[in-house]
Amino acid sequence: MRSVGLKVLKNRLAEYVRLAAGGETVLVTDRDRVVAEIVPPRPGRAERLGDALLADAVRKGFVTPPLVGEGVPPRVPVARISELLLELAEDRGDR
Repeated sequence: MRSVGLKVLKNRLAEYVRLAAGGETVLVTDRDRVVAEIVPPRPGRAERLGDALLADAVRKGFVTPPLVGEGVPPRVPVARISELLLELAEDRGDR
């Protein structure tokens, strides 16, 4: 475990983040008082930011994951192609 003052941390942040990524805990101090910790990611934490944010949203209940085995619903056409082409021709006719 290491400790670093705010001023030194500001100037050498990348170095201390690399130490934390390597498994070391870094205590951040302000006038000899511990104010924060930079710690390695906990086991099971996703490596990609998007995956970590999605997992956090699921934990907080903002997002509900799909049920296992539900699969993708079958595709149902919105309209027949002939209807779409007719509407498109009408829209273009106004120009």
